[in-house]
Amino acid sequence: MSIINTASTTRADLPSLDLMFPQELISLEVSAQLPSDLQIRPLASTDYKRGHLDVLSGLSVVNDLGEVAWVNQFHAMRATPGAYFSIVILDKANDKIIGVGTVFIERKFLRGLGSVGHVEDIAVDKNYQGKKLGLRIIQALTHISESSGCYKTILNCNDTNIPFYEKCGYVKKENEMAKYAPERVNNAPKL
Repeated sequence: MSIINTASTTRADLPSLDLMFPQELISLEVSAQLPSDLQIRPLASTDYKRGHLDVLSGLSVVNDLGEVAWVNQFHAMRATPGAYFSIVILDKANDKIIGVGTVFIERKFLRGLGSVGHVEDIAVDKNYQGKKLGLRIIQALTHISESSGCYKTILNCNDTNIPFYEKCGYVKKENEMAKYAPERVNNAPKL
């Protein structure tokens, strides 16, 4: 029998946050495996100020278009319930985001109108790496995908990250192809 660290999962810690989805969708088992000074929760509409883009910048180029644009994107994603599930790990001592990840649910005509979870944008602040936080993010997102009825959860990664994702229970299958659109002169998002 495992003891659950409810200190990192209580709703009392989230009194006034405007969350992307209900906290209850995050696995209590995963939450319990975090140190008590860290909290895993859904992305909140105020997380721009907590460094969400700073953590994402460890993955790729982040064009910071400002807080208003970020909040508009948050609301656009939340406006499609059951599709986007972005989570964060927060260092409660300094109220800063130190880990992020997203799973989005693709509805299909295949597999009896099944669904597939796509894991994206996994990043952990370099000062917090090596503490199994990436593993916890993957476990939480996989739990959300499977709880949503997805018949599989997939992700793309570079070759150097394959061993990490294999430790998370994923297996290498097939290949990824990409075609990038030509660069736009105006970097404003097309919504």
